Amino acid sequence: MIWSDSALCCRCCRSTAKVCTPVWGRLSDRIGRRPVLLLSTAGAAISYGMFAIGSGLNDPTAALAVLLVSRISGGICGTNITVSQAYIADVTPHEERSKKMGLIGMAFGLGFIFGPALGAFAAKLFGQSGPGWVAAALCASNFVLAFCLLPESRKPDSEYAAQRPRFGQWIHSMQRPKVGLLITVFFLATFAFTCFETTLGLLVDQNFHFDKTHVGYLFTYCGIVGAAVQGGPIIGRLVRKLGEPGLVALSLLLVAMSLGPLPFISQTNDPHLFALLFVLGLLAMGSSLTRPPVFGLISILTPAQEQGATLGVAQSAGSLARIVGPIFAGTLFAKYPPLPYLICSALAFLTALLAWQFLHKPNQTVIAAKTESTG
Repeated sequence: MIWSDSALCCRCCRSTAKVCTPVWGRLSDRIGRRPVLLLSTAGAAISYGMFAIGSGLNDPTAALAVLLVSRISGGICGTNITVSQAYIADVTPHEERSKKMGLIGMAFGLGFIFGPALGAFAAKLFGQSGPGWVAAALCASNFVLAFCLLPESRKPDSEYAAQRPRFGQWIHSMQRPKVGLLITVFFLATFAFTCFETTLGLLVDQNFHFDKTHVGYLFTYCGIVGAAVQGGPIIGRLVRKLGEPGLVALSLLLVAMSLGPLPFISQTNDPHLFALLFVLGLLAMGSSLTRPPVFGLISILTPAQEQGATLGVAQSAGSLARIVGPIFAGTLFAKYPPLPYLICSALAFLTALLAWQFLHKPNQTVIAAKTESTG
């Protein structure tokens, strides 16, 4: 498959994910988390099976058609992270919520670390269709485990969410001041990190002449740092010390401090490699510290019967950032390579100030959150 076809498949997957994420969340508010998780994991297994079939076709047109359908269905069924977050919100007390949200981020980080290696091994062992079949098998195993072990988290006497059109849910969520602000913060943070992800390979090729293998090592390093931060005790300790609003502001400051100097580190600087690894580690740490407190606060501020719908809107905002970020970063990088990094650094700094100004009153924020979520 040529790169344009691959990009088209990825864009279809992200676009459908943006549309369907709030839908899954809203549906889970009405019929429960367990049936939606079972349905989405079964659909993901089928979509990856289609991907494996399409990867093995010799006819390019037929292969592209099957792959597009598989990626569209994958985008529809692969957005159950919202339902997983709502499940955690159902069973976790307020003070533990950000820490538990971090475990989801750790799981994603580990997936990004080991997924490419597993895919390469499957392709070598089973041929071009191997990665698709392995992914389908993993999703099928996920379905079996959920079916056998996962209880329903919604109580039988839980209130049902109000029915709203998809964009009506967006408007409803954004009109709630703190929730709307947190969704905006998550969009901007995801946008900045996506711009970094999109252009890092080009940047280190230009500054260090690294090949694709070494770029992969850098992303693996970032993934390990992020997974260690989100899965370790640091988030719980920082939340207790700073509160969720303070941690959001701190994480964005770390992102701003690392994105700014990153494009100016090159082989002409000494020690160049250590500086690169330090800045990338700082960036990975800051980015991994943003998501858990943001989603923890959103879940605290949201009534129980609207957890899935509101978290779905936030995830959809992140999907939108991952669509527009690469276009923005690629265009600016072509004009002046440091430009997207400098702009995103300034954006992260301003977002940190925004979060600090309007969210950094830990006690009042938590009290208001508990009042709003129960009212």
